[in-house]
Amino acid sequence: MVQYQPARLDASFAALSDATRRGILERLGRADASITDLAAKFHMTLTGMKKHVGVLEQAGFVTTEKVGRVRTCKLGLRRLEDEAAWIEKYRQIWDARFDELDRIVESLKQERVDGRKKRK
Repeated sequence: MVQYQPARLDASFAALSDATRRGILERLGRADASITDLAAKFHMTLTGMKKHVGVLEQAGFVTTEKVGRVRTCKLGLRRLEDEAAWIEKYRQIWDARFDELDRIVESLKQERVDGRKKRK
């Protein structure tokens, strides 16, 4: 059975829950960028962008390096295996529930059809 680290999952999902942070990851997937470049792209203040990058950095999705006055961001080495496994576990649970619901609906439809035939 897969063992999840709740704090790590919490940090990952919290980081990914924001559209701006997902956009930052997409942007960094194409090329490294400075905080200034990212702030301009997302029409944010430098302080706001630093906070978003900090959340991504704490989750391990981004690393930063400061050279002089420029802080450059790049994708971190962290992969999403634990998160994908967690999502897959719940996808399977929901699939099983929906399959059972489909069976119930089909059974009810069949009873309705059979009930009409008997009345004739």
